[in-house]
Amino acid sequence: MISGKFGDEDELFFEIDLIAADGLEIPVEALFDTGFSWWLAINNQDLEALDWIYVEQQTMLTAQGDAEFDIYLGKVRIDEQDFDIPVHVGEAVPEVLLGRQWLKTRRLVVDMPLGALTLG
Repeated sequence: MISGKFGDEDELFFEIDLIAADGLEIPVEALFDTGFSWWLAINNQDLEALDWIYVEQQTMLTAQGDAEFDIYLGKVRIDEQDFDIPVHVGEAVPEVLLGRQWLKTRRLVVDMPLGALTLG
């Protein structure tokens, strides 16, 4: 089970590792975004150190309208488990985003009174 925390505006953050092609592990705080229907989204500047494999380009509808995303095959570690997943990479991604696909494989438990939350 992965533990997370609430941000200043009650957003949900989880610590995950982005794993570069050379095995370098980069810990990041990822924002859980229920409006994002895929696995993970990152800014194109974050991609440079990872050297992930390009797959294709995809147009997606965002809150700001249609946007182009490059799809890469990425590797992440969540709760000491590695996952090979498609990663959406774009210019206007302000934070590392975890999307709703994780809810198909992990359970989200939020305990507001204690301030703890888990995804596992």
